[in-house]
Amino acid sequence: MAKDREAPMKRKAYEAALRKLQVELCALQDWVKATGQRVVVVFEGRDAAGKGGVIKAITERVSHRVFRVMALPAPSDREKTQLYLQRYVSLFPAAGEIMIFDRSWYNRAGVEYVMGFCTEAQHRQFLKICPEFELFIVDDGILLLKYWLEVSEEEQRRRFEARIDDPLRQWKLSPMDLYSRSRWFDYSRARDMMFEATDTESAPWNIVRSDDKRRARLNCISHLLDSIPYENVEREKAELPKRSMERAYDDRASLEGMRFVEEKY
Repeated sequence: MAKDREAPMKRKAYEAALRKLQVELCALQDWVKATGQRVVVVFEGRDAAGKGGVIKAITERVSHRVFRVMALPAPSDREKTQLYLQRYVSLFPAAGEIMIFDRSWYNRAGVEYVMGFCTEAQHRQFLKICPEFELFIVDDGILLLKYWLEVSEEEQRRRFEARIDDPLRQWKLSPMDLYSRSRWFDYSRARDMMFEATDTESAPWNIVRSDDKRRARLNCISHLLDSIPYENVEREKAELPKRSMERAYDDRASLEGMRFVEEKY
């Protein structure tokens, strides 16, 4: 049995399981809209841990007006002078929204700290105030879920090498990603400090093993669904109306003479 778990998950089994979970995500969406619930989901992890794939699996069958994804760029000069958490709070969900952060305020505990983009004092201050900040979020009624995707050193190296050789994925490999490989243990220590300071009862970390991308996606979505007390909301069945023939005309003929895309396939 353990040997079967180590083998990569087959595509057919993955797609069947994913479809069932995505149906439940649609039910979650209806419940969030109907109840006005607010949800924040944070995804963190090393480069190439699979965060983007998990987020895509969550969002590809739901409305992007409800499931909103935010991946912030580097802060502007103005934002650098603001309170560190200010630009994140401004993006928090309103009623009936689920905000997914592809990296979040935890940048300060990871890449900013390891790469020297913040001072030691700023790092210590962040680890001190972050639990209080998240307690404020939860006490205000927002559901907060935090996921760390844990990828092994061997699998990260394999994924980086695949990106180097694949022209469709080379854009994913930035100079920062390459440099992060040499700082593996620095990132590990930063992760450990982050967990020690911010893994709290009100906002715990959930670690997802992500060497097998397909299993990671399914396990993460399943946990997310289990963590939110949603219920099925009755949806009125839609009926397709008949086409009205009032003011009918040959609307296809009216396109004659227009420029059509050449049909190469």
